[in-house]
Amino acid sequence: METAMLVAVVTACAVAYMMWFWRMAAGLRGPRVWPLVGSLPGLVFNAERMHEWIAENLRRTGGTYQTCICAVPLLARRQGMVTVTCDPRNLEHVLKSQFDNYPKGPTWHAVFRDLLGNGIFNSDGETWLLQRKTAALEFTTRTLRSAMSRWVSRSIHDRLLPILDTSAGDGAAIDLQDLLLRLTFDNICGLTFGRDPETLAPGLPENAFATAFDRATEASLQRFILPEVMWRFKKALRLGMEATLSRSVAHVDRYLCAVIKARKLELSSGHDDLLSRFMRKGAYADDFLQQVALNFILAGRDTSSVALSWFFWLVYNHPSVERAILNELCSVIAASRGSFDHNAWLDSPLAFEELDRLAYLKAALSETLRLYPSVPEDSKHVIADDVLPDGTFVPAGSSITYSIYSTGRMKSLWGDDCLEFRPERWLSSDGLRFEPPTDAFKFVAFNAGPRVCLGKDLAYLQMKSVAAAVLLRYRLPLVSGHRVEQKMSLTLFMKNGLRVTPKSRDLSAFLSPPNASAVSSCA
Repeated sequence: METAMLVAVVTACAVAYMMWFWRMAAGLRGPRVWPLVGSLPGLVFNAERMHEWIAENLRRTGGTYQTCICAVPLLARRQGMVTVTCDPRNLEHVLKSQFDNYPKGPTWHAVFRDLLGNGIFNSDGETWLLQRKTAALEFTTRTLRSAMSRWVSRSIHDRLLPILDTSAGDGAAIDLQDLLLRLTFDNICGLTFGRDPETLAPGLPENAFATAFDRATEASLQRFILPEVMWRFKKALRLGMEATLSRSVAHVDRYLCAVIKARKLELSSGHDDLLSRFMRKGAYADDFLQQVALNFILAGRDTSSVALSWFFWLVYNHPSVERAILNELCSVIAASRGSFDHNAWLDSPLAFEELDRLAYLKAALSETLRLYPSVPEDSKHVIADDVLPDGTFVPAGSSITYSIYSTGRMKSLWGDDCLEFRPERWLSSDGLRFEPPTDAFKFVAFNAGPRVCLGKDLAYLQMKSVAAAVLLRYRLPLVSGHRVEQKMSLTLFMKNGLRVTPKSRDLSAFLSPPNASAVSSCA
């Protein structure tokens, strides 16, 4: 009798669950949802092509879908519910119009707290606003742009170009993605706290601070894969990557404490790095200054280097774009420096005015970021129930992911040629000026709204400088058999790096550009 009752109860629960499940699943338009495990099987099966899989789902559903990671009653509607969108109307709603309802949220904050604390990259509310206002004042100053230009020029001409020159002479292959990561790391450290870690020095030495920072970042990202209860358990027992994170963060802390102490002693010397600028603004605690420095390093290192890696790969595969970039470069340099002379053209970096005139190069970099955004997906936490402009209801406690990668690959936004690398789409009809989309939320590679990237102009300055210096001097054919694939992480790295064999460039074919429209008066 008891067995029969138990069977009846279990059967009734199973029937009730399945009835609930079918009703819940019927309201979702995204990938298939399974009992209990939700859409997790699809995520696991497509783990190596996650961004493409999300883009396919969004194209099929018209730009927005909802899915359930945990198909369990009470949890599914909130903690287990994920809304995924690439609709510019929804992006504007989340990133600007209803900004306060969509913070980074507790999950994001918990994942990065050990490394980034309450820094600008990892905070919300008043804590974020204070840092944002202070940083915004500094990023608008011409002196900061000049400081960035000095660091970039030194890294390019004293370190990157000699390495490429040696490789071209020896016929040796290099991993360009690794070199670019080192270059941008040295630059952002110099700009942030005025100290050069010299990771791009001859021999490509290991730097203890850079290594610790990399390991801490990687260990933090591992937390996104594991349930919070699991990584917190491993943290308590100092197991696996959590032990690595603890050791790495301790090393980073010691290094930055020494930097901050030295900077305080030298504050009257007029240093123009960001850390010194923050110190002069107010009496901030050392741990706050440390968080400021780490957040800017994280935001400024990987994004530009990854974008440049995809840029050089795309240019290699599109010779007509490479020719147009070189035509523009030669025209702009000839206009400011006269007829070709190796010393006048190549021995000194491009000036601000020359960089500003490179409209086609900026278009090619923007087109790269449209197709391969450095941060392909981002997510927000939903505080209160809301309805998106396309009619999608998002419940409080759930999360919303906006796919920057997918936004650049929608025919409805960019036309039938949306998958083609065509920089011309960023130029005015006469080809003379750079013109971003009229709808700013079609292109959110630099975020948008109140959290729009403060370093956007500095990023373009750095990318233009590197791209121009390299392309003027070298061709970059890929190593035979090298496969370029996406690495599935928060930043769109190339999984196998970018292995190229630099070849010295003959500029003679570009000294009299046939297309005068390649010359730009402004960018």
